[in-house]
Amino acid sequence: MKFALAFANTGPFSNPDKAIAMAQAAEAAGFESLWTVEHVVVPSNYDSPYPYDASGKMPGGEESPIPDPLIWLSFVAAATQSIKLATGILILPQRNPVVLAKELSTLDHLSKGRMLLGIGVGWLEEEFDALGVPFADRGKRNDDYVAAMRSLWTQERATHHGDFSNFDECIMRPQPVNGTIPIHIGGHTDIAARRAGRLGDGFFPGKGSHEQLARSFDIVRDTARQCGRNPDAIEMTAVATEQLVPTLSTKSKVLPTLVSIESSCRHSCFTATPPTHWLVTAMRSSAK
Repeated sequence: MKFALAFANTGPFSNPDKAIAMAQAAEAAGFESLWTVEHVVVPSNYDSPYPYDASGKMPGGEESPIPDPLIWLSFVAAATQSIKLATGILILPQRNPVVLAKELSTLDHLSKGRMLLGIGVGWLEEEFDALGVPFADRGKRNDDYVAAMRSLWTQERATHHGDFSNFDECIMRPQPVNGTIPIHIGGHTDIAARRAGRLGDGFFPGKGSHEQLARSFDIVRDTARQCGRNPDAIEMTAVATEQLVPTLSTKSKVLPTLVSIESSCRHSCFTATPPTHWLVTAMRSSAK
């Protein structure tokens, strides 16, 4: 079982000094990874419902700073040695897959193989409009981009022909240190769970009760079997809330010990298929 910090590039950690201090402290404490979030822009007065809060609005307000996740991760990578660098999530359909594949591979190369790519299809239609990217086909675009990037990471001369990206005999260097970059599929819907089972190295639902997450994990595993994949090779991630992990306390000056959290996890309804990752919000773990 692995423990990570979520929303690592938000709030006070958009400040460079606090970002470095937090990343180094997390590494020293034994956290496995830092997970960042992304929005290029947040159009004011948006109508698209934010799916992870009952209010339908993003926490922190529209003007809360969200540094670019890859640049932020590159910054803290230079000040750390072993902690893994994750996006949780990056909105893949908004990106150029060839440029993104190069950026991710470069970051992985310079950090000596520490990159984890969490991706999602996005929910904020107004942001897609601002970027000039169609919102309706984002799911298909996402899957095509995954295949395109993997071809660039794994083939000596990459060729890919899809509905949204096409190239022949392209050489991209450097390639990832470990041959590829693990891709974790974000999203709380059945569609996202099936996508993770079909093509993901991991699954990261952004919300859910014990029962809902257990059901989603089962969908991932069942889909993997149907696609001839090993379901045990897919990592499962959950956000450690007070509802899921009773030992968490928002009043505590420091995060409860990882041992006590792990004990709670093992006695939860995830016993059959426990999450591989538990994500704790950076804001909570650093609260004073």
